[in-house]
Amino acid sequence: MCEPEALPDQNALQFVVADDLAGLRLDQALAKLLPEYSRSRLQEWIAQQQVKVDGAYATTKQKVWGGEKLEVLPQVHPAEQPYLAEDIALDIVYEDDALLVINKPVGLVVHPGSGNWEGTLLNALLHHAPQLEGVPRAGIVHRLDKDTSGLLVVAKTLTAQTALVRQLQARSVQREYLALVWGELTRASKVDALIGRHPAQRVKMAVVDSGKPAVTHFQIEEKFPSCTLLRCRLETGRTHQIRVHMAHIGHPLVGDRVYLKGPQKCILQLRELLNGFPRQALHATRLALEHPVSGEVMEWQAPLPQDMQQLLQRIRTAISLLKQTGAEP
Repeated sequence: MCEPEALPDQNALQFVVADDLAGLRLDQALAKLLPEYSRSRLQEWIAQQQVKVDGAYATTKQKVWGGEKLEVLPQVHPAEQPYLAEDIALDIVYEDDALLVINKPVGLVVHPGSGNWEGTLLNALLHHAPQLEGVPRAGIVHRLDKDTSGLLVVAKTLTAQTALVRQLQARSVQREYLALVWGELTRASKVDALIGRHPAQRVKMAVVDSGKPAVTHFQIEEKFPSCTLLRCRLETGRTHQIRVHMAHIGHPLVGDRVYLKGPQKCILQLRELLNGFPRQALHATRLALEHPVSGEVMEWQAPLPQDMQQLLQRIRTAISLLKQTGAEP
């Protein structure tokens, strides 16, 4: 096995396949030659035509037999690069030297990650307040899912971030959400159930015995046939908490394609409306906390976004028409 030789003109690495690698798939041989990179990363480079065998672009399942000349152009993974500032419009509800409160729109990812390395709230924050480059995670202390809208607080200094994290840990930050769920609930209640990673589907969360404590309080805001608008208050802040808890008690969120299992009971006049809503009907509507510098208790509210307002109005209109025709829902 030979040592890689850098090609300065194109930053590539050059190898000659040793005889002891004969018969291996190309990605397996590269894993031997470049053990500092994962097999999946090497396979990505092959698929992206960053690897040549004897001057020709390679394929993932290609085998080597010894003596071939390999050229590999390593690609830096987005996770290893500094986050870039991007000029993305922000709906700023409040700002001072210590805090930013954002009304996050639907579709905006909060933090860069797999499949979303650019165009996130973090990238927008770095453009809006460049000093956030010196604060871990650009001051983000809690998150909202991509398709959840509403209020989110950001710390502009390390001192403020530390104070806010402590408040979150002490459960003194008040966070309320409006959620439209399937089914008809009749009274306020709470869900107290441990939440952890789903044992089989790792991209999902679930109520599991090995999970962490999670408590969601809810009360009725408006009742409809087949669905209910709830005001949910988080006592804890687990990933997907409201979505998981409401699905657990048999009332998944309208539009939630991840935690909705099978068709829900619904009157005919609302079925198309509810089934057609394109995202989980969840909005962070109220946020209250103690200012990390002044100690003042501050509160912000954000009205429902247009898509949820329109959905509720269409539901009300449909129910009203039913009543007018004498066909009680």
